[in-house]
Amino acid sequence: MRGFGIGLAAVLAVAAPAYAASNPVVEKQRLIVLSDIEAEADDSQSLIRLLLYANEIDIEGLIATTSIWRKTDPQPETIRRIVTGYGKVQPNLLRNAPGYPSAAQLLALIQSGQPGYGMGSVGAGKDSAGSALLLRALERPDPRPLWVAIWGGANTLAEALYTLRSTRSPAEAARLVAKLRVYTISDQNDSGACLRREFQDLFYIVSTGPYSNGSWTGMSTPIEGIDNGTVSNDWIARNIQQGHGPLGALYPDVAWTMEGDTPSFLNLIPSGLSVPEHPEWGGWGGRYERYVPRPFPPGETVTGGIPLAPETRPIWTNADDAYTPTVPTLYSRPVASEKTFRGPLVTVWRWREAYQNDMAARIAWTTKPFAEANHPPLPRLAHADRLTVHSGDWIALDASPSSDPDGDSLSFQWFAYPEACSWKQPVPINPPENLYRTGAKAPVVEKPETVHFVVAVTDKGTPALTRYRRVIVTILPSAGGEAHGN
Repeated sequence: MRGFGIGLAAVLAVAAPAYAASNPVVEKQRLIVLSDIEAEADDSQSLIRLLLYANEIDIEGLIATTSIWRKTDPQPETIRRIVTGYGKVQPNLLRNAPGYPSAAQLLALIQSGQPGYGMGSVGAGKDSAGSALLLRALERPDPRPLWVAIWGGANTLAEALYTLRSTRSPAEAARLVAKLRVYTISDQNDSGACLRREFQDLFYIVSTGPYSNGSWTGMSTPIEGIDNGTVSNDWIARNIQQGHGPLGALYPDVAWTMEGDTPSFLNLIPSGLSVPEHPEWGGWGGRYERYVPRPFPPGETVTGGIPLAPETRPIWTNADDAYTPTVPTLYSRPVASEKTFRGPLVTVWRWREAYQNDMAARIAWTTKPFAEANHPPLPRLAHADRLTVHSGDWIALDASPSSDPDGDSLSFQWFAYPEACSWKQPVPINPPENLYRTGAKAPVVEKPETVHFVVAVTDKGTPALTRYRRVIVTILPSAGGEAHGN
């Protein structure tokens, strides 16, 4: 709302310490991508989206690899072609946001990984430029974790870890492996299962089994009962490909699926929703829980014919959300849909309108000056984002300091996220949920429990952009078992 600038100053003057504590600076995540680019068009699509967020993620490597769909001949030239296209629009991206690296910086990070297929290309003397880049990044004296997004086969990472274990002490190898955060778009050769078996402490996110079991398919799978327009061919043509500059023109048509690899990095974007170290909290890239997946029936394979081996230890994998969309009305606040959706795909597609609108806005940044483009709102809290209350207490939730860099009016939507917290029962928010200031009554608990509340703040620009703040409330039992008053 255009009057929020004055309100923000007033809030800061009164409650500066609490405000500052509730709005920390977000640290950029480090990322290396392994891509079987040219095996399917969606890798190129995902790479274009990733480059539009190159100011908010520290890209440290773009490595062309093989997979079940491309068993030889990695294609780094396609990565170079897309990065060169990015270079044509990077100056205009900088007019909209700081921090975009030059094309030359990114071109220096492109390498080829293992030239052959699977674990047959891993072992002594089989190092590649890609596996060497991974090792250099892992050994860099940077305290941040190193994320590896695997869009194809994982054997380049397997080679890097083979060399690491062969050339370092067990303690040093363990220290470096502990820095890795791996997200694989299903298993696309036999190396993923081997990595999880050989490196029992390796942080690993993957949907095991056939692609139909993949949470990542929620990125663009049409869902019966909702509007799927933002992942249609028509939407892609109008909002990305046509009339949106040289980078948009490089975005290929959908072949099998749209951007199946994108969920691997969506949770690294600082939208205010996800916390990468906590996949169980959820975000644009999905929500994942750590457990040992049950074995699939004998003889079943990963899509492409890769044998399925039982998992030997807990991994981060599919989690289910129950999601009831809100539906806009003509004359009143949004209301709950009549249908609730459940399953692992829901953890990705429930955010679809937000991440697709964000993509449309970013591609517009490649051609428009700041004054003609839309930029995401700035959700802020009038209190800390970690609260402690007792059973029965009133939990005050206040996002009134939020603002928008373009002066756009803002909409608010508060909701509880029970799947992300220890208290799994719904905690109703005091209606109406679309005010910047609301609250909820803490449930009566017998032991300490956590409840997550999220506010989605959406501007009224074109396209409408959404950012979030999450409030985690610890609820303690009341002394004597009695609830406190409001």
